[in-house]
Amino acid sequence: MSDKQEKYHEYDGIIEHDNPLPTWWLATFFITIIFAFIYYIHYEMGGGGKTLTEELNVAMQEIDKTKASATSAAPMETEESLQAAFAKDGVVALGAEQYTAKCASCHGPELGGLIGPDLVDKYWIHGKGTRMDIVKVIREGVAEKGMPPWGPVMKKEEIYAVAAFILSKKGTQPAGAKGPQGEPIEDYLTK
Repeated sequence: MSDKQEKYHEYDGIIEHDNPLPTWWLATFFITIIFAFIYYIHYEMGGGGKTLTEELNVAMQEIDKTKASATSAAPMETEESLQAAFAKDGVVALGAEQYTAKCASCHGPELGGLIGPDLVDKYWIHGKGTRMDIVKVIREGVAEKGMPPWGPVMKKEEIYAVAAFILSKKGTQPAGAKGPQGEPIEDYLTK
């Protein structure tokens, strides 16, 4: 066979051509083999890098430190301080805006409850309907019920504004409200 003739062989009526792989493909293949060998030596035998578990542990320690410093730096909230914060001008309007953007999909546009519970009746699942309870639930969320923690996403003023908006609507009778869930809090509507 000459070099210009195509190399092939036939077996059971099937013609198999002997075409070499492109050089760029072979070079890429061999480079990945070399990289894998160096990677294995570096991480498994040389102890040159952290494993994913070690990186996770370091990241979790940093998160715990950040949480501890944020908790110690945060001023203590009281019903009185929250009442003063809720009474500021424009807070309820900001709360309505934030509620519509972040909460209405689960609690309904009129706070009557959809996936989440009714927020304007006298029944509460988490807490007693106090300002501090509402702020805490908004900030920390309720993981077992599917409510995300809004503390890392929303500013403190926005969280206060949403809580003020919820309290401003207490006792209203939205059409199609979800119905009672949780424990009745008799003095909730008078707070």
